[in-house]
Amino acid sequence: MLQKCNDRSVLDEGIIRQRTFASSGGASDHRYFSTNGFPFTSNHPRGYAAPMSEFADYVDHGASLVTPRVVENVLRQLPLWKVEFTQINAPKFPHLVDQLEFLADAVEDYAEGAYKDLPYYAVAQALFALTYAHKKVDVIPDLIPNLGRADDSSVVRAVLIKNERAFAKYAEAMGFSWSKITSKA
Repeated sequence: MLQKCNDRSVLDEGIIRQRTFASSGGASDHRYFSTNGFPFTSNHPRGYAAPMSEFADYVDHGASLVTPRVVENVLRQLPLWKVEFTQINAPKFPHLVDQLEFLADAVEDYAEGAYKDLPYYAVAQALFALTYAHKKVDVIPDLIPNLGRADDSSVVRAVLIKNERAFAKYAEAMGFSWSKITSKA
């Protein structure tokens, strides 16, 4: 039984709100909600953003929605997106542009048959991350200074971390520097 519920803003301008639910035993469950209502749950103390595993679950869900039609549409738009990604000015996320370019190259190489050893789920997750980064209005709108690309970076990092072995092999085979793409950015 819930005894009380406290709402408080974790990030400026109400981007993510924390609700703390206290049970009769005094234990707290910390939940994070984006403004679009997507819940992030965690048992971390107050002040923490959603843990990477929550982003990984979000990426898994998004990748599960990737259909051949989505792949076709993204591949048609990808050259323009790659140019758009080079214009990203996010000094707090210095590896984001390189990571997006890397994922775009991996998707293109897979689709063109230049590299077929990537697992399909890695390609689907990369497509989801590219689509997510392209959207201007997402969990944290890109126009918010210093924070706008935080969610994009987290989604991209989740894809790279979940598929680190496969992408490291791809990078080596294609002559990319994996350390430049690092998922630890």
